[in-house]
Amino acid sequence: MDDLERIDGIALSALIAKGEISAGEVLETTIARVERLNPKLNAVVHEHFDLARQQVASGLPESPLSGVPTLLKNTGFEAEGMILSTGSELLRNNVSKRDSTITARYKAAGLVILGKSNTPEFALSFTTEPDAFGPTRNPWDLNRTAGGSSGGSTAAVASGLVPLANSSDGAGSTRLPASHCGLFGFKPSRLVNPVGPVVAEAIGGMSTPHAVSWSVRDNAAMLDVSAGADLGDPWASPAAPGSYLSALETAPSRLKVALLVTSPTGNVIEPEMTRSVRDTAQLLQDMGHHVEEVESAGYDAEALKAAWRIVVGVNVALGVTGGDPASANISKLEPVNQEWVREALSVPGTRYLWAIGQLHASSRALARFFDRYDVMLTPAAAEPAPLLGKLAGRGKSLDEFYDLFWSHSPFTAVFNTSGCPAMSVPLGMSPTGLPIGSHLGAAFGKDAMLFSLAAELERAAPWIDRRPPLFGCGESREKY
Repeated sequence: MDDLERIDGIALSALIAKGEISAGEVLETTIARVERLNPKLNAVVHEHFDLARQQVASGLPESPLSGVPTLLKNTGFEAEGMILSTGSELLRNNVSKRDSTITARYKAAGLVILGKSNTPEFALSFTTEPDAFGPTRNPWDLNRTAGGSSGGSTAAVASGLVPLANSSDGAGSTRLPASHCGLFGFKPSRLVNPVGPVVAEAIGGMSTPHAVSWSVRDNAAMLDVSAGADLGDPWASPAAPGSYLSALETAPSRLKVALLVTSPTGNVIEPEMTRSVRDTAQLLQDMGHHVEEVESAGYDAEALKAAWRIVVGVNVALGVTGGDPASANISKLEPVNQEWVREALSVPGTRYLWAIGQLHASSRALARFFDRYDVMLTPAAAEPAPLLGKLAGRGKSLDEFYDLFWSHSPFTAVFNTSGCPAMSVPLGMSPTGLPIGSHLGAAFGKDAMLFSLAAELERAAPWIDRRPPLFGCGESREKY
């Protein structure tokens, strides 16, 4: 039982299917781990153990992940009877009356949902430190951030609470915390995963749901479970392979990889990040791929930075006010988000359409880039996981907060604005013992190829046994 946290979800489900352990025993063991470690991590903010027990008791459908415990991110994902507070005091007691489409698909595959993972207020930060629920701590160093906005899910997986967890990514919010916590994080192409049934798209189509995991195969299996068009989707999603999991069985053809280590916004990239991504470039060359260093991906990063702020701000303002600014209690928001919402409420419609145009321009630019290259390789972030407080909005103006946000992860957001798939692969470690992810992205619809490449990297440089000091029973059995 003590070893269950060290195997991935597919292996765990296989033990359940063979009758070597029951789904109920797995659930109770997981709950015990959460109760033991979560007070140190604050990764889970809304525990719904009784609903999970009811789900197991009612019988679980068969799938490669049946019986595997998981968490939903506390923003954007509804589960009937569970709190969806979105990290905000404004919605602290908001209980969902239905399942999101993706939640229903998780349940139909037998994934057991324990509750909601911590997120910054309205997922608006690269650190998970909401005033309403407190900071999530990184299991590699409890004084550091686990990243954001999917920091709670990522810390939960990295510490061994669950083998995989739901996340979402609007500018890097899956990939950035995956880099900081030593996990595999994958952002699919736009609308491979559904965001319905109520909303048609999130923040101009930039927010993409999926997952963080230890193993590549768990991540692929979870996408097999959830992927597919939803009724009324505003865009067509790319055609899926027969199975993302089966794509791992075949190595990709030799790929042309563009290495980009210069920040598109001109900010400093810490040397350990550059060293790590260059090591990944050498590994790819050793595996037979062609790597060529480039200076730019060909899009206007400053225009994109300005556009992202407008599109996200306006969408959050709509969510908070319901279209009627006079009816919303904006004062319940964190001060930096109050400023963001008030700024957004003054944005003219023409300026919003300009911003949407910049998102589309990035799609054109990346399409041209990926007409010449198969993969773009960059650092996942500008630095390893920083100390708690550095990236938080507390005590900062919106301009200061936003500049820190963008400079911390300058390579990731273009994959949201363009809808292209991307992933953070945990291939590096800093001299001080913090994980470093390498970020790889590809053309729209090339999700299966990226999974195939990730599996090839995992075989060449496995990371599954590299666990943090705070793990499972409270202490890692391996020291790094």
